[in-house]
Amino acid sequence: MKLVDIVGARPQFIKLAPILKAIEHYNQEHPDHPVEEILVHTGQHYDYEMSGVFFDDLGLKDPDYHLGVGSGTHGYQTGEMLKRIEEVLLKEKIDIVMVYGDTNSTLAGALAATKLHIPVAHVEAGLRSFNRRMPEEINRVLTDHISDFLFCPTETAVRNLEREGITKGVHLVGDVMYDAVLQYAELAERKSCILEHLRLEPKKYALATVHRAENTDNPERLQAILQGLEAVSREGLLVVVFPIHPRTRKQIQELGLQVNSVRVIEPVSYLDMPVLEKYARVILTDSGGVQKEAFFFQVPCVTLREETEWVETVETGWNTLVGCDPGRIARVAVEARAGVESIWPYGGGRAAERIIGSLADFVKGVNR
Repeated sequence: MKLVDIVGARPQFIKLAPILKAIEHYNQEHPDHPVEEILVHTGQHYDYEMSGVFFDDLGLKDPDYHLGVGSGTHGYQTGEMLKRIEEVLLKEKIDIVMVYGDTNSTLAGALAATKLHIPVAHVEAGLRSFNRRMPEEINRVLTDHISDFLFCPTETAVRNLEREGITKGVHLVGDVMYDAVLQYAELAERKSCILEHLRLEPKKYALATVHRAENTDNPERLQAILQGLEAVSREGLLVVVFPIHPRTRKQIQELGLQVNSVRVIEPVSYLDMPVLEKYARVILTDSGGVQKEAFFFQVPCVTLREETEWVETVETGWNTLVGCDPGRIARVAVEARAGVESIWPYGGGRAAERIIGSLADFVKGVNR
């Protein structure tokens, strides 16, 4: 089987890591029918802090193709990716194209493959926020409707697809991000010195991340969220650690917004992030991945959005949706408590293994 993996943003690098490990294990057990993997990096995230450091920390192979698309409008990014991915797919003889999550890289990869009649596999299929104003929602809906293999992390995702009439090719496999946490948590604990470096005491700080366009590109929302983070620091007597996304930093600077008591730091490596998450008193975020990782580490989470595609984290009481109201952000963060520990909706850490096994079985059947 010849498989192309298409990635471009830091959450996708994390999801890719267990897949590559699963391919390695599969090839050891099936030397007569190995998986040949080709890695395409679109360049959607392109600087070292947002891309290169993840490849280094996770021990990922260098991309076979780096398309270097870079930043731009949604239309420009998606169009350039589509054009450049198509060139790669025409050059290589491909059995399956695999895409991850909900970014412009995801949609461009799926479109390029389906136009060339190459089967598409979507990892993290079936997620819905039901907010069509989010670019990510459009990307994930369109990708699901043109995919041949839909690898769902939860039963909720399977039901979402059923409601849209998608039942063929749907596989409930669990969450590859949970695979990654199991794979790298011990290494992170061993290698990371982030708590010592930042002089943080476990459970005496809050961790914050803000990067979604709905928050960063709306001056009123961004200002309100920053005010909320300041209030958490003031009213909760917590150090608020804020690894800042380049887009968020740019917007704060251009708008002349003030960040006073919040401790702003540069983006951190993958091995530092789970340590910061695990030992936080509470996490405040608009990131889907960070919401899940908070759940994996059983840390209360406050989501800076009105909806989430990871509804299980809310249903179990570990996550609360607060939007951008400063008072609500501070109140919920300061009062956050543990949720229900007995419910685990994200599988047992073997999602990547199931994905590669399903694809390999399909290709074997086609080639018989």
